[in-house]
Formats: sequence, C-alpha cells, structure tokens
Amino acid sequence: MTDTVTLKIYGMTCTLCSITIESALSRKKGILKATVNYAAEKAVIEYDDSGISIEDIKKSIEKLGFAVELNSEASTASNVDLAERERKKLLLLFILSAIFSTPLILCMLSEGIGFCHDILDPGPKTGWSKTLYELRLKALFLHDWRLQLIAATPVQLFIGARFYRNAFRSVLAGKTTMDLLVALGTTAAYLYSVYIVIFQNYAYVSGLQGVYFEASSVIITLVLLGKYLESLAKGRTSKAIEALMDLKAKTARVIRDNEEIDLPIDEVAVGDIVVVKPGEKIPVDGIIIEGASAVDESMLTGESLPVEKKEGDFVTGASINKFGTFKFKATKVGSETRLAGIIKFIEEAQGSKAPIQKVTDKVCSYFIPFVVLTSIATFLYWYFIVYQRVLFVINIPIIYAVSVLVVSCPCALGLATPTAIMVGMGKGAQNGILIKKGETLETAYKIDTIVFDKTGTLTKGKPEISDIIILGKNTALYSERDALILAAIAEKKSEHPLGVAIYEKGKEIMGSELPDPDSFKAIPGKGVQAEIGNKNILIGTPSFLKENNIDCSEAESILSEIYSEGKTAVMVSVDNVPVAVLALADTIKESALEAVKELKRMGIEVVMITGDNAKAAKAVGSKIGIDNIIAEVLPEDKAKEVVNIKSKGKTVGMVGDGINDSPALAAADVGFAIGSGTDIAIETGDIVLLKEDLMNVCNAVKLSKRTMRKIKQNLFWAFIYNILGIPIAAAGRLNPIVAAVAMTLSSISVLVNSLSLRKLNLKKSSDFMVYSKEARC
Repeated sequence: MTDTVTLKIYGMTCTLCSITIESALSRKKGILKATVNYAAEKAVIEYDDSGISIEDIKKSIEKLGFAVELNSEASTASNVDLAERERKKLLLLFILSAIFSTPLILCMLSEGIGFCHDILDPGPKTGWSKTLYELRLKALFLHDWRLQLIAATPVQLFIGARFYRNAFRSVLAGKTTMDLLVALGTTAAYLYSVYIVIFQNYAYVSGLQGVYFEASSVIITLVLLGKYLESLAKGRTSKAIEALMDLKAKTARVIRDNEEIDLPIDEVAVGDIVVVKPGEKIPVDGIIIEGASAVDESMLTGESLPVEKKEGDFVTGASINKFGTFKFKATKVGSETRLAGIIKFIEEAQGSKAPIQKVTDKVCSYFIPFVVLTSIATFLYWYFIVYQRVLFVINIPIIYAVSVLVVSCPCALGLATPTAIMVGMGKGAQNGILIKKGETLETAYKIDTIVFDKTGTLTKGKPEISDIIILGKNTALYSERDALILAAIAEKKSEHPLGVAIYEKGKEIMGSELPDPDSFKAIPGKGVQAEIGNKNILIGTPSFLKENNIDCSEAESILSEIYSEGKTAVMVSVDNVPVAVLALADTIKESALEAVKELKRMGIEVVMITGDNAKAAKAVGSKIGIDNIIAEVLPEDKAKEVVNIKSKGKTVGMVGDGINDSPALAAADVGFAIGSGTDIAIETGDIVLLKEDLMNVCNAVKLSKRTMRKIKQNLFWAFIYNILGIPIAAAGRLNPIVAAVAMTLSSISVLVNSLSLRKLNLKKSSDFMVYSKEARC
C-alpha cells in the first residue's frame, strides 16, 4: 500500500545535500517519490510499504551521514533537542576553530602591516620605536612555522573532518556538494603550506613566505560560523509551527466516575466529558453538551472577537474560554484535533517545493562541477600562461584557484526559495490563511481573475423567508401559514440552505417538531419532490416547475419584483398546481464590499457565479460592486464556467465553501476554501481561509505576491554574487579569507531578507502596489 512519511533530517550543509539525499532515495526499490527541503530540514517521502519500511528509509539517509527522526507530534520534543544539539555542536566547533586560528590571524595581520619587518623599527631611538621593537620581538614566535603547523592541523584534520566526510559520502552517492568545495580549497592551501615549511623549510625570522595556514584555518572557521548563524536563522523560519505547538493545553479536567479529575492531555479519549472554566484553554475538539460561553479562537483564525458558543456548537482545542463554564463531549483527540491537522498541514506545505525551486535545484546540481572546472582552469591559466611554469611562484596560482572554490556559494541559491516560502506560509498561518504547497504560492501571485460563489461565500448562507405570496385563486384554499407548513414538511430532509431556512421557519410557526414527508427526493440545483398524505408537492425554481409541465405564468410579475430586490424566489406547487411563492433574503457579508473593492484596486477582475435567477444575482452584485455575473448555473456546471474563463488566458482563483463548490475549486488555478477550516475544506482547497472575513482572499494574494517578490530578490542577489565573485576570484583580486566572508554573508543576507516577511502587515494597503495587468507584463 502506498504511504507517505515526513522525516526531519539534520546535518545538511547546503541545498546540494538535499539533492544528494533525493538522488540516493530515488534509486531505492519501493520509494515512489522523495522531496527533501534543505531550509525546512525535512523529507516528504511517498513509498510502497510492501517494498520498503520507514526504518530502511532512515538507514539509507543515515548512511549518507545525516541524522534522521520521524517528524511526528510524538517526536516533536526529540526533533527540537536534535536541532539544538546540532546548533551547540556547530558553536563548539566554531569556538575551537577560532581559538586555534587566532595566532594564525595575528601573524597574517602583523605581516600585512609590515609589523615584523625592520622598516618600522630603524632603531630604538624614541619611546614609541622602542615599544614597537619590543612588541615585534615578542611577536616573533607567531611566525614560527612549527607553531603554525601545530595550530592549523587540528582545524584542518579534526574540526574540518565533517567536510571530508560529507564530501566523500556525496561523491559516493554520485553528487557533489558545497563540502567538496570547502574540502578541496582548504586542503590545497594546507598541503601546499605543509610542503613549503617541511620540505622547502621557508622559515624566516622576519616572517613566513608562501605559507597559507591562516587561509585554510580561517576559511573553515568562517564556514562553521556561517553554518551556525544559518541554523539560527533557519530555526526562526519555523517559529509559526513552534507557536502553534505551544498553543496546546497540557492537561484536561475530565469527568470520570462522576468525579472531576485532571489528566494529561494525551490521556483524554474520544467520548470523555470535559469541563472548561473561564480563562482556561479548551484541551481537545468537541461538542458542547451543557452551558455556554464566548471563546477566543484568534490563535487559529486570526479573528480578534470572541465567538459565542452554546449547546450543540463545536469547540476547538487550543482556543480559550473567556467567560462561562461549560461541559463538552470530546470528539477528536491527539493527532486528530483541528490544531494537530493544521500543524501537519503547514509542515507538509513547508516541505514542498515550488516549481521555481526545482529549477534552482537543477542549476545547483551543475554548479559544483562548473566551479571545480573553473578553479582548475584558473590554476592552469595563471601557472602555465601568466607565470610561464615558474615553480617558485606556484603558490599564487594555487591561492587564486582556492579563492574560486571558496567564493562559490550554492547555499544562497538553495536557500533563496524555500526560506521565503517557509516564512510566507508561517505568516499566512498566523493570519488564518493556510497555503497547501509551494506551488500554490507561486501560482497565486499570478491571479488576475477571482470567481466568488454567492451563497455562503459572498452572503452568510443563512437565508430567511421575507415574504409568502399566495397565488390567485388559491387564497381561499391555503393561508400563508398553511402553505409555509406544507413546504416546511416537504423540505424537512433537505440539506440545501434554502430548504433548511423554509423548514426552520415552518417549525418556528408550528411551535413544535414537524412530521416527516411520506417520500422525499432532492434534485440538485433545482428543488425537491415530496409526498405528504395524498398530495404531490414540488418546491423549487420556476424553471424546475416548468420542466414538470406546471404553468407559472401567473407568478411572473411577482417573481420579477422579488428578483429586482435581490431576493431568491422559491415556488410551491401541490398536485401540479402552483400555490405560493416564497421570497428568501440572504444577508451579504460585511467584508464582501471591502474585499471586492480591494481586489479591484489590485488590478484583479472579480466574477460572481450563482445558481440564482439572473435578475436577482445582478441585484446582489450591484450591492457588492460586482458587474461580471454568471447566473443560473447548476452546481455541476460551475467547474465548466471556471474552465471557460481559464481558456481565455486568465489565471483564475475560485472562492467557495470547500464542500459544495469542490469541482469548481479543483478546476481553478487556485481554489480558496473559505469559512469552516474543516477537514473537507482542507482537502478541497489549495488555500484554506479559517475565518469568514473575505479580506483574507485579498491578503492571501498579497502574501503570495510579496513572497514571490522576496524569492526573486533572493535569487537575483545569489546569482549576482556568484556571477561577480567567481570572475573576481579567478582574476586574482580576492583573498581566500575575504572570499569565505563573502560566502557566509551571501547566505545570511538571503535568510535575513526572507525573515523580513515576518514584519509584513497584510492589512495595510499602502504596503502593496496596484498590480495591474500591464504591471505584471
């Protein structure tokens, strides 16, 4: 059976490590697909459990030199510990490397300013010159080749052993990584220096010449520092998930054997009765069975105002009870809760790769061989052409070649896309916007047309009967009350919002429960057919009644007036005779007008699609500010309308409730499932909006645009860095140590630029330019 597992991987030093792991896993029998994200330090692996086990997969990764943990709720603490342990190890290695490198750096600096030469010290004639003379004499030990060899060797062979191990394993896997560049560059400088001091014995009282121990040691020190700073920054990109994990309650007050007892959250079972008092966190998901309260769900939805909850309402684990005390029955616990689902959802999304990242990974896979060849070409050019094979100056071509190896940094390229996506998705989660995968984020920024479903999306989806009109000669046979109750009984088993509204109103008028119809049949998008006693009842659109050969001409003027008011009309017929017209009004959401206005400001065309009559749809559209309306569309045809818009070259976003509109959501380039945040909505939409505020549609598009902007900025600077750095190094204009500093700064700058997304204010329109079609082109 096909299954998917997410693993946490530690020890990756650059994006090429992720490519190495992917390549090794893809050759394993039973693994169908492997996606490794360097920035997220995660691998999402699709495999056939009959051909390979999770333990076998973990062993395959460990053989490449990486630590692996199962990425699950149970192993979260272990994952955090491993990440912290890896950071502490990097910090310790950096400190040790810095200590050993310090005398080498001091020697290099003193030589650079001429401190070790007599020119600064013609004779101790003044107090200052005498001081210099004494300092120079005391610093002579720094220039002893034996001290330099002793200081450089531990850095190169022991502290730097990780680079050799990783480079060797990656080569065995048929790939090359940044570790290979560091290993080659520092080894060349170190071995050449060893050869000089031992076999040529170039030791001078006034300083060392042709020896580059400081270059090899400082390069390793700076790379370790860069990796430590990078690990800190990468940790911050996952703060959104850590914050969500911290929301969990630690204990729950459960009624067992008629007593209230406090239990660890992991011991709560489905069916338990849980008591929640004011100010406490709701521990798990469930349904209120006694009491009422206002619940703060802002940590999950971004909605600032508490939500009123009463008996029968659903409450979500991790939300906060504000006022009243209530009891609820646990329906979902552990990994099944809504919070756990959201965390898993975001983790999988952050582990995915956008198309632009896949292109970057491909470029990186060719990058290291290109750099190695460029380094070799640099050495050959300078030694054979410029210096005409003069052995005495071979150190210069070697150092130039080392500079090329060290300055080349695939890390910045590899971090450019995933870090921005991770921070962007985390920012979305904090605002109740769940983006399913990196590909969605990349597509959403191109959206130029957004299609809104009307009922339940632009409107609240809770219509109420506003008018009951008895038709002509039936006034003597049926009162408004009679017609309503008859219609309510027929609609009792209906799940359509209009049917539910009719039933609820009839139940209210009757003052008691209504009987079931003798038979019931729903015709999607049209109406219902029912039998009550010996009466055949049809309720639905005028066109539905006409299809059943019922004359509706008497109701045309009434229907026209209802539609002009933006209301929905439902006709009731008894035994093929039209009896009444029910007018239902749905309330437009407060945020609808503002959202439509903002989308238009962003240069996005807005379309409304509905099954309502064209005249009624136009009336609703005019109130919201939507001119482009597609009306009288059956649910199954909404997807066709979306495809039709796409065929005109548009990039289409579809906004629906995530259940009834699932075919249209799937047909769109990006589907926005709005409102509930339920499992069905998460499965249906590409982007899930956890609260009803339609401004989050605008915010989701804004977020995608800003994230893609950051990705492009990152890629630009990463490419520019390498395009400029490699030629400068090859031209002999870049010291290896300066090259190492530049390599470190390039990765850090990309991470800092991505992290700046955390300060983005999605609600501030002035932060975003008007994205017209012309601007996109």
